[in-house]
Amino acid sequence: MPGATIFPHNIGLGAARDPDLIRRIGAATAEEVGVTGWDWTFGPTVAVPRDVRWGRTYEGYAEDPEISRAYAGPMTLGLQGALQAGKPLGPRHIAGSAKHFLGDGGTAGGKDQGDAEISEHDLIALHAQGYPPAIDAGILTVMASFSSWNGVKHTANKSLLTDVLKGRMGFQGFVVGDWNAHGQVPGCTTVSCPAAINAGLDMYMAPDSWKGLYENTLAQVKSGEIPMARLDDAVRRILRVKVKAGLFAGPRPDAGHFDRLGSPDHRALAREAVRKSLVLLKNDGVLPIKANVRVLVAGDGADDIGKQSGGWTYSWQGTGNTNVDFPHGQSIYAGIAEALAAGGGKAELSVSGQFSQKPDVAVVVFGENPYAEFQGDQPTVEYQPGAKIDLALIQRLKSQGVPVVAVFLSGRPLWVNREINAADAFVAAWLPGSEGGGVADVLVRRPNGAVNHDFTGRLSFSWPRRADQAPLDHGQPGYDPQFAYGYGLSYAHGAVTPKLPEDPGAVAAQVNLDRYFVAGHVAAPWSLALEGAVTTRAIDAGAQENARLAEWTGPGAVAITGPAADLSRQTTGDMAVMIRYRLDRSGTAPVTLGLGCGPQCGASLDVSRLIGAAPLGQWRTLKIKLSCFKAAGARMDQVDAPVRLTASAPLALAFSELRLVTNEGDAVCP
Repeated sequence: MPGATIFPHNIGLGAARDPDLIRRIGAATAEEVGVTGWDWTFGPTVAVPRDVRWGRTYEGYAEDPEISRAYAGPMTLGLQGALQAGKPLGPRHIAGSAKHFLGDGGTAGGKDQGDAEISEHDLIALHAQGYPPAIDAGILTVMASFSSWNGVKHTANKSLLTDVLKGRMGFQGFVVGDWNAHGQVPGCTTVSCPAAINAGLDMYMAPDSWKGLYENTLAQVKSGEIPMARLDDAVRRILRVKVKAGLFAGPRPDAGHFDRLGSPDHRALAREAVRKSLVLLKNDGVLPIKANVRVLVAGDGADDIGKQSGGWTYSWQGTGNTNVDFPHGQSIYAGIAEALAAGGGKAELSVSGQFSQKPDVAVVVFGENPYAEFQGDQPTVEYQPGAKIDLALIQRLKSQGVPVVAVFLSGRPLWVNREINAADAFVAAWLPGSEGGGVADVLVRRPNGAVNHDFTGRLSFSWPRRADQAPLDHGQPGYDPQFAYGYGLSYAHGAVTPKLPEDPGAVAAQVNLDRYFVAGHVAAPWSLALEGAVTTRAIDAGAQENARLAEWTGPGAVAITGPAADLSRQTTGDMAVMIRYRLDRSGTAPVTLGLGCGPQCGASLDVSRLIGAAPLGQWRTLKIKLSCFKAAGARMDQVDAPVRLTASAPLALAFSELRLVTNEGDAVCP
């Protein structure tokens, strides 16, 4: 909702270790959701991610269940308030949903919607600990997980949904499925799954399959395949929650009070949460920054509220957002500039790190681009494997004699030893949300020279020593982190960080299934291949040599090629091939965008009209759905050329980015 307060993602809140903060965030969230007219939210997430390669790691508070156990109750009370017999939820409260039941953070290899191959002891001791406190606090709904436990899908696991959750745990609300998750149950489809409701699911989440599902469920009850008693129980539980949430009492009295979206008190609370979530990993005397000095703020995350807010923000993947989409928000650069202006200093923004007057210090803000769910899964924990663009920026500033403070945005700990070594100070800022000023509160001194706020955050996930070091959880045999669970420096309690080992211990070619050409570099394991009468050369597109100009003098192709990759999941997830391009000279023959999948396998789509419509010399973005290539005959489980641009007549086309992105209503099929 434009204007809403975006609090730090759970991984940052876990580093804060503050249950009262969590309760207050829950209450503010409930109020902001409620004024939109909505009455239900899918939280708290009480997952315990045990392998940070999982793309949903940032949705968990910590690798240890102690924090989920401590936070689940306060968040539930913040969202719903304390339940009172015979009365609906109080004003400014909404129904919550504890999720994802059960063990979603324990899947083998950190695979989203995968299988937790663990013992019952670990399922209880590690992954079930957040549910009893949420149930004791009155949580009204629980969401079942997409994933499995030892091969059995949770959506149809009767022993867990009925015997454990509703029986031993005493849960009285209703169980809702995840997005078409019932369709993944063996023997089921998205329009027919009696096994799920018989196992204890009370409400299917059927975003695009509900009509057929309704008809089949009705028939299955009439035939006795679904017992009437089970249907009655499901309906009774759903009605119980609807009554408790006040759905039969008329419109919400707070609906439409949009002045509470991004209200000053909520923004102040979010800013407090940002301050408490920051973890200081290194400080060689450069922090805190004096308020009367000249500071260069660099890096692609410096002035990007969308990047600092991460996934699940406006769009599913959190991509495609600009600062305009956050009317009450503040970027990290804007927060630093505000703090320095109050103390007589000055902040200069330069994403590329270029400057005309040498600064006293540089703050480089960089890190992961937004992602959600499976799109964030990766096989190692190395940051920018094969193309250390941000490391090069830090090193260039250091070579010019500028002290560097690195502010790292990420949804998980990553192997950044080289970046830590290169910087004078290193701050794990996680995904702080819309209040970038909270970072400045800790980095910059007060105008009178006193420390404004000290670092109090401590790691809620172990930081890796090597890029192949996953899973990495404290208490496991051979535990050997770079920075241990609970680690965090402060101004009051500093320490010298020695030079860290720079051998990643992993192969860069294992990753980058969705990044092909970014910031002037082809991402490993991919290569840029030229076929026929075409050449390329590096050009500037807002930064030094961050783009290529391809010039055709006759038939030819520019292709991204590499080892076969399975993009089936990305295809069903409605991902798209994105090209940021500039047409410098239009052609007279067709231009095609192709995708290769081995010998005699592939698909080509005519994009002449789409590219030709662009004014000469202007940068444009083109998105083509992966499903278009599948429909044209490509096998999406063995893609070895995710991008192949072909022309048969003279053409000049520049490109600055080639990658997979989410379809946000702007992707097409030619």
